[in-house]
Amino acid sequence: MELLQSWYHAMGPYLQAIEQGLQAASTFLWGPPTLVLLFGTHVYLTLRLGIQRHLGKAIRLSFQWKREGEGDISHFGALATALAATIGTGNIVGVATAVASGGPGAVLWMWLTGVFGIATKYSEALLAVKYRVVTSNGQFAGGPMYALERGLGLRWLGMIFALFTAIAAFGIGNMVQAHSIADMLNRTAGIQPWITGGVTTLLTAIVLLGGIRSIARVCEVLVPLMAVFYILGCLTLLVIHASTLPATIVLIVKSAFTGHAAVGGFAGAAVKEAIRYGVARGLFSNESGLGSAPIVAAAAQTTNPVRQALVSSTGTFWDTVVVCLMTGLVIVNSGFWQEGLDGAALTRAAFESIPRVGPLILAVGLLTFVYSTILGWSYYGEKACEYLFGPRSTLPYRVLWVVAVMIGSTLKLNIVWDFADMANILMAVPNLVALLLLSNVVVRETRAHLGDQPMVGSPPGEGGRGG
Repeated sequence: MELLQSWYHAMGPYLQAIEQGLQAASTFLWGPPTLVLLFGTHVYLTLRLGIQRHLGKAIRLSFQWKREGEGDISHFGALATALAATIGTGNIVGVATAVASGGPGAVLWMWLTGVFGIATKYSEALLAVKYRVVTSNGQFAGGPMYALERGLGLRWLGMIFALFTAIAAFGIGNMVQAHSIADMLNRTAGIQPWITGGVTTLLTAIVLLGGIRSIARVCEVLVPLMAVFYILGCLTLLVIHASTLPATIVLIVKSAFTGHAAVGGFAGAAVKEAIRYGVARGLFSNESGLGSAPIVAAAAQTTNPVRQALVSSTGTFWDTVVVCLMTGLVIVNSGFWQEGLDGAALTRAAFESIPRVGPLILAVGLLTFVYSTILGWSYYGEKACEYLFGPRSTLPYRVLWVVAVMIGSTLKLNIVWDFADMANILMAVPNLVALLLLSNVVVRETRAHLGDQPMVGSPPGEGGRGG
């Protein structure tokens, strides 16, 4: 540990320069064109599919454990693994960062990203199952890289997506998560980061040895418990401070379209900042359009692509429409966002309104969120690496993954957040290309299995490839 710390201090000036470069790159990449592409895709697919009206059926399907069709894991196992990867620091630290940087209005934009993103999550999962393959080791593999290769004949773009996924996983799914929990436990309980890192690393290694089935089994138990526990904590806070909740909701809606003036230690935020941070953190949280969740959806036991796509779409609903909204309401309602706090410190201050129990709820919630995310994203990165280099590359990737958990826990890596934001969009662009060019395939499959007519756009059967 001392060697790592010495290296960090020696590299300080260089890391600072890297951080500044990543901040500039992240700001550029998350400019208006990117926001229009991402949110526009959400809206476009919503208008074409209107899949949100099937949310009730999707939720019922998601709780189905019995074997159905070919695949490696159940509907619920695939959803639990995807939720494990998405419900993480983005739901706690990410929401707080969005509010601190973009003002209260960022909460609404994050929520809208989730509502419209349901259609995108559905579409990318459908394509993942439709174009999945059975690899040489007998397991199913799918995701945007296979949709790009088999649906559009663009293997080179599929390789670019896989490369960014394999690399980005170490940011969004590993070091960001490990650092967040190590930092919070150090601040709240005085536990040294190397201790937290060691325990997290060991637990991660144990589960990863069993592959996707082992990951799914752990997530099927962990995800429902952690989500219910955290939501109950948020609801308790909202009930305690119910008198200010109506004003908070009005403030969030108003600020989303007018920005927010300086109040107390808060510097103020324009509408563009509310949109930027709301959409960016919404993507970081629910991953709709990112192309990660479809990778595990492709492993699900299902009789047709539409059934698993419906199940996958509920992940965005639970993650952003429910969990992120709860966190956002708690943070804005607390008023601490006006005092210059940011990230985990802001969320922690809000939860301290429940004496003794509040910080415990937050610590347990973050601990379970982080651990489950590390497990889920390990599978994403592993399958991307497998696409590029074959099945033999998975073991070395797992070893690097476990090592990165320890590094992320013990070093103060502010640059990881900017790296994660930048890597996210570099993953998203190839996936969004596949979604838009294969949207007619999605419409056609949806109509065939749900009997839906497309809401807008060309009739099914016209345009698109690979169907």
